[in-house]
Amino acid sequence: MKTDPFVIERIYNAPVEKVWKAITDKGQMKEWYFDIDAFKPEVGFEFQFEGSNEGRCYLHKCKITEVIVGKKLQYSWRYDGYEGNSLVTFELFDEAGKTRLKLTHDGIETFPTDKPDFAKKNFVMGWTQLIGTLLKEFVEKSIAVK
Repeated sequence: MKTDPFVIERIYNAPVEKVWKAITDKGQMKEWYFDIDAFKPEVGFEFQFEGSNEGRCYLHKCKITEVIVGKKLQYSWRYDGYEGNSLVTFELFDEAGKTRLKLTHDGIETFPTDKPDFAKKNFVMGWTQLIGTLLKEFVEKSIAVK
């Protein structure tokens, strides 16, 4: 059954270029997102990272599907060893020198329903923390630093 994607929007007191770098530079991503061994904002680039919930570790496997520099980054998101495939989309909009970020996570319902860790509420909590707090704090902490 297809369900509505999870969507979160936030406005950051930082220019689009700074937010774009934060979501595409592996060194900066480590500061607010996950520690990813290799990342290139190029269509077809595959990356992976580990994430855990209450001691259970999951290998996230992702592949970049669309890049519009400074505007849009999209990648598939699945878990090694589990059914399901979803799509994460970051869209950036210049709002008078600030940045509006819209994140959409579509296809969450394709993950196993018998795994509570894959429940939509966990994605809502995770993305709200990442986009609503951690990324905001990271890009706004030192506006003058590029």
